[in-house]
Amino acid sequence: MKYFTKDSVSILLGLIGFAIPFFVSIPGLSEAGHVALSIFIIAAVFWMLEPVPIYATSMLVILLQVFFLSKQGVLFPKATAQYTPNSYTEFIGTLANPIIILFLGGFVLAAAAVKFDLDKNITRVLLKPFGSRPKFIILGLMVVTALLSGFMSNTATTAMMMTVILPILAKTEMDDPVRIGLALCIPFAANIGGIATPIGTPPNAVVIGALSNQGIDIAFTEWMGLATPLVIVMLIASWVVLLWMFKPKTDSIKLDVKGAFQKNKDAIQVYLVFGLTIGLWITESLHGIGSSIIALLPVAILSLTGILDKDEIRGLPWEVLWLVAGGLSLGISMESTGLAEWIIATINWNLFSALMLIVVFGLVTIIMSNFLSHTVSATLLIPLAVSLATSGAAGEGFSLILISLVIGISSSMAMILPISTPPNAIAMSTGTLKTKHMTKSGLVIGAFGLLMVTLYALFYWPLLIN
Repeated sequence: MKYFTKDSVSILLGLIGFAIPFFVSIPGLSEAGHVALSIFIIAAVFWMLEPVPIYATSMLVILLQVFFLSKQGVLFPKATAQYTPNSYTEFIGTLANPIIILFLGGFVLAAAAVKFDLDKNITRVLLKPFGSRPKFIILGLMVVTALLSGFMSNTATTAMMMTVILPILAKTEMDDPVRIGLALCIPFAANIGGIATPIGTPPNAVVIGALSNQGIDIAFTEWMGLATPLVIVMLIASWVVLLWMFKPKTDSIKLDVKGAFQKNKDAIQVYLVFGLTIGLWITESLHGIGSSIIALLPVAILSLTGILDKDEIRGLPWEVLWLVAGGLSLGISMESTGLAEWIIATINWNLFSALMLIVVFGLVTIIMSNFLSHTVSATLLIPLAVSLATSGAAGEGFSLILISLVIGISSSMAMILPISTPPNAIAMSTGTLKTKHMTKSGLVIGAFGLLMVTLYALFYWPLLIN
């Protein structure tokens, strides 16, 4: 019995799922589609159950596609009038996809900011105007966390901000509900703040990458124009919910956030590179230089100057880039083999109105993302949604960009459990929270988030993308 562990059973399920399409003929699905379905099943099982790390599953996906679906592989379905096998370079090339480079630039900036305490000093400066009243301290913490999460890893931002609130928690009474509000405001703001920019959270990369594969490029500022208004509304709503559920007993908490900006040569170079990169990203519409090209600036400059050494470069979250690349690669084969189109064709989408489609995709995304990685949920759903939009089955008025935004942004609204997202898990580690606190408030915020995504998809986003 000791051999039948959770991981071994998960691996067995994945292998069985992988084998089924090779031996079972599915009506309406091409030979290439059967192979792609096998790869999709094993990827879905491994990503959901995690018998191996999720980035390792992405590596497996790319390997299987190169072996079984590329022209240069050892086995690939025959070319037909409807299907031409992809070159292996299309699958492994996702590792150099522009969105991967964009994220790499963001990771390098974040690493340099942490090394020279830029993040902590920005926090110190931005928190000062919010005074000592608990409700405004929570608002200040949320604003700072959301801003940092737009340009840094949500996980890294949460870990850093937790060190900021620990001294604040120490100054509150043990029975004061404000302790719960303080502990929850950081992960919730990190999840929401990551929506604001293309580099804020991996699901954003999945959306932009999928759209790029369809010939639709979203500029850095264009994404911010689509997402930032929603982020502001969600931050205010989350703040109100936390104050309503965990009303402070005390009237004042003295903040003691000390620190000073470093003034050595390397630190100043980091400030300049950080400011230059962010400035170029925000003004992309003026100069026309793509955000991925701009992302190469910090990568090259901070490496050439030795500000980030080889150990720090090795320490970047490369596993996130592999995960995103695997999702992009899976989307390529699902589209080229007709698998996504076949899956879409199995449902009579004419029965759904545009409103119902938005609600259904948003709801399914939030439900999945509460139990799976946000990135995994977006990776599994985006190819299907893209095929639905491009096939015209969704009806008029429901565009490719809309359906992708609904899924990508809805995934970041999932935050009811400690396992829903790394920031939630970090918040639980403080010992201040119980799961019921997170579930109760996260459920209300997630439901409101789904409502906002629906309203923005119906009324606001169409104004910008049409």
